[in-house]
Amino acid sequence: MVELSPRRSAPPAPLTLPFGSWPSRITAEAVAAASPRLDGARFVGDDIWWAETVPEEQGRTTVRRTPRERATGSAPHLLLPTPWNARSRVHEYGGGAWGATVSGGLVFVEKSDQRVWFLRPGSDPVPLTPATAEQSLGGLRVSQGRLLAVRELAGEVTVHDIVEIPLDGSAAEDAGALTPLTAGSDFVAQPALSPDGSMLAWLAWDHPHMPWDRAEIRVRRLDDENASGRRVAGGTSAALQPEWTADGDLLYLDDVGGFWNLYRLDPEGGGVEAIAPEDRDTGGPLWVLGSRWFAPVSNGVVAVRTHGRDELVHLSPAGEVTRLPIPAVGNVLVEDARGSEVLVSGSPADAPAGLWHIDVSDPAHPDIRLVTGGRWEDDELSPWLPRPRSFSIDGRHGVVHAVDFPPTHPQVTGPSDALPPYVVLVHGGPTAHAPGVVSPKTLFLTSRGVGVVEVNYGGSSGFGRDYRERLRGQWGIVDVDDVVDVARALAADGVADPARIAIAGGSAGGWTVLGALVASDAFQAGISRYGVADARLLAAETHDFEARYLDGLIGPLPDSEAVYLERSPLSHADRIQAPVLLLQGADDAVVPPSQSEAIRDALRAGGVPHAYVVYPGEGHGFRRSETVIDVVRTELAFLGAAFGFTPADVPPLALETTG
Repeated sequence: MVELSPRRSAPPAPLTLPFGSWPSRITAEAVAAASPRLDGARFVGDDIWWAETVPEEQGRTTVRRTPRERATGSAPHLLLPTPWNARSRVHEYGGGAWGATVSGGLVFVEKSDQRVWFLRPGSDPVPLTPATAEQSLGGLRVSQGRLLAVRELAGEVTVHDIVEIPLDGSAAEDAGALTPLTAGSDFVAQPALSPDGSMLAWLAWDHPHMPWDRAEIRVRRLDDENASGRRVAGGTSAALQPEWTADGDLLYLDDVGGFWNLYRLDPEGGGVEAIAPEDRDTGGPLWVLGSRWFAPVSNGVVAVRTHGRDELVHLSPAGEVTRLPIPAVGNVLVEDARGSEVLVSGSPADAPAGLWHIDVSDPAHPDIRLVTGGRWEDDELSPWLPRPRSFSIDGRHGVVHAVDFPPTHPQVTGPSDALPPYVVLVHGGPTAHAPGVVSPKTLFLTSRGVGVVEVNYGGSSGFGRDYRERLRGQWGIVDVDDVVDVARALAADGVADPARIAIAGGSAGGWTVLGALVASDAFQAGISRYGVADARLLAAETHDFEARYLDGLIGPLPDSEAVYLERSPLSHADRIQAPVLLLQGADDAVVPPSQSEAIRDALRAGGVPHAYVVYPGEGHGFRRSETVIDVVRTELAFLGAAFGFTPADVPPLALETTG
């Protein structure tokens, strides 16, 4: 829950102040406190368990529990104490770093050594896998009383497979005691055992594809020596998330029709049945291993459907679709199911992320209870919340989807003869999605008189395969043109001050930020968080999961090297005239600091006003409370320096202009 600064007496209304200088009760500390990330949830006995980050403890991931029957308002109990940190580094993005055994034990991947540990509540953790620098584990799944994991073995060639980890500790010092269950694919994920434990289903894909490009569902009998199994779905499409039903059928997602929809098949050779297909996506890009978008329940399936925003639905065996009215509309995942009950995480339009316990015994009248998060601490915050406005424009490459969060304050307005400054936010990935929800960071800006627009540029997920593939071979062109077109539309429609529009983004979003500053004068400032500056350098330095990602986004090397050179913002950094803020994690293995440093050096040589801030101990994305606090303050101070306003509660930022 977020804690706000102390209430002040209300100023006389109406009070007119310059945009960007409005006083706000939404402090940087409040943003950090409201920033925990939920990382999975499970039914365990009579309890509900979930994982979340703790920003004030250097962003470590802990596991908490609360009684299932007293979920709403219950004070959670801490299961995983400090300094233990449940975090996997498989694919660098991790995911699925913990699970629960039938007997109520916690299994988790410890960040510091990547070993899997077992903790019985009230006891100290004991290791289940050996300490080895070459091995990382993630995507844990306890199924039919057996612990399965995705294993990443580093070497001259990185190998991925699915292994079974003995729960009796017999593999604690012997990696050879882990039982490999799959072979023959570059990447694997989402293992699932059949109800009788005889068959394994999993997701597999190979370089140069990413799992949202081409992936397949494979199945094998565990008594069959062929560990490669056989393909039962996907291959030319992007199949996703195999799940067994109680009667031994296989449910899975596939976008063979252009959108991820739910299918059922008999793995022994029966036909395939589409379940209530629709021109919406049930599914998304598999960046983290623990993601799930549907779960079988006793009377059907509960699933997430997305077209811009998420909705949760119940699908009956007869194909009837019933919407389940949960508050969450973005980043919704179906975490676990048992009988007619499900655990669902996600973000409401105007509140922090939360976890809900839902009973769908009667889908028309579901019992929905909040477990954790999902609301603001302060009941009087409502007047401060901007109302998101979804809109679309006709861009140069087709329709572009975006969401506007206008400046909002209960007692202050801007001058009648001025338009507000705006920040155009560019999500990372680039195969990802801006959910259109009021994040704490967005609220920090809008409450001070700075508008925010999130852009789902061509290539974003959540709008079907065609929209997602608009970026194929066009990264650095379509994304840049789309954000420029949105910025120009904001100015033309009188929403934003055309002389004070900034662009901000991280990772792949940072690439688009820098590319837009190179290609256009639509933005008068840019904020790049751990952004890509040189595509060739990224291809050479990045990790195995994304080692061939650029084949589809730009083209294969070495044949496309000239295209890489032409598209990279670093090649044309001399065209950047607007001030730039560069923010970087010192330990980032996905986009190493060398990328930000190269742009910094180019800006310095060109005399462009800029600032470069490095955060020790941070990787790809900022998790620590002290980092989040400094980032939001620094970004606001930078906007003030670039746009000529004085923020009410952050010190000024000096920009370097050495030429």
